[in-house]
Order: sequence, then structure tokens, then C-alpha cells
Amino acid sequence: MSAVVLASPPVRDDDAALVAGLRAGDEQAFVALVRDYQPTLLRLAEATVGSRAVAQEVTQDTWLAVMRGVDRFEGRSSLKTWLFRILLNRARSAADREQRAGRPEAIDDERFDASGAWAEPPEPWADRADDRLLAAQLAERVQSLLTELPESQRQVVVLRDVEGLPAAEVAELLGVSDGNQRVLLHRARARLRHLLAEEVISS
Repeated sequence: MSAVVLASPPVRDDDAALVAGLRAGDEQAFVALVRDYQPTLLRLAEATVGSRAVAQEVTQDTWLAVMRGVDRFEGRSSLKTWLFRILLNRARSAADREQRAGRPEAIDDERFDASGAWAEPPEPWADRADDRLLAAQLAERVQSLLTELPESQRQVVVLRDVEGLPAAEVAELLGVSDGNQRVLLHRARARLRHLLAEEVISS
């Protein structure tokens, strides 16, 4: 599903200036940060916890953590990556709480065998979904189908295909190997393609 989907925040060249503003208590700097990243963080939170309401709580907690922890931001990663890392930590904790409270786990795609290998290899997604004219419509449907994926697959597809992060950065954020990240992404894309095809057939 090559990077088809929902607009990401602009890449900032002035992370240092923005962080300096946040540390100085500049309200406009915080407003700008929230404006640029709120939709992104909410999407990633929802992809992790599978619930819009819980995702909103997680996102609010993330903004509180950002304000409390901005003095500890060392610039070793981009500001965007730092935000994602904070969000994912809180989203995982929330997802664990929800699971303990009785939410069912998502069922993995039946097209993979017990070893994780393809039972039925998919057709290449990128060759069929590169048309930008269809991207907006496809994005809306994909977003609605993300809940059908297991949590790890939702996270990878949102970070790679929605937010456009490079593979190495996604692997680091999620704490998985690059190979595992690729498998998760392929599975997520194949499952989404399968679900979209089913919709077309049934419509």
C-alpha cells in the first residue's frame, strides 16, 4: 500500500526553535505543535488501542507528558519521533489496561501459517495502489479498516504508510527488528487489500 494515506504534519526545520519556545512557556509554540501533530498522534493512538475514546485520552496524556518533559528533549531524534515515542508508550499502557478489562484481542490474518510464512502470497500492493487520484478515497476506507488488524500491524502501517516514516525509524520506535517490521507491514497491507477487495465484491 505504498504511502497512500492521510496527510502528515509538515517536516520542521526549526525543531530547536520550537523546543526553545516550549521550554520558555511560549503558548503559541505549544498551539503550533498541537495544531500540526494532534491528528497524527490521535491516529497512531487509535491504531494502538483500537478505540477512539481511549485514543483521545492517550493523546491528552501525551501532550501533558510533552510539556512536563520538554526540558529532557536532547535532540537525538526529530521532535516528531520524540512525540511518537511518548505517545506509543502511553498507548501501549492503555491498551494493556483495556485488554485486562476484557477487550478481545484482534485475530491475525488467516493467510499466514503457524510459522508466520505466507500461506498464499499476495499480489504486490504498490503496483496497484500508486494512483494519487485514488489516494483520498482509499485513505478513508483504509482508516476505517485498521481496526480489523492486530495492534502491531496497525502501528506499522500507520507509521510507514500514513506518516511516511522510514523503516529503520519505525523498527526503533516499535522495538522490533527491521525484518520483523517488514513482515508486519506486508501482513497489514495484504490484510487491508483483502478487506478492500471483499468490499468491492459485496458492493
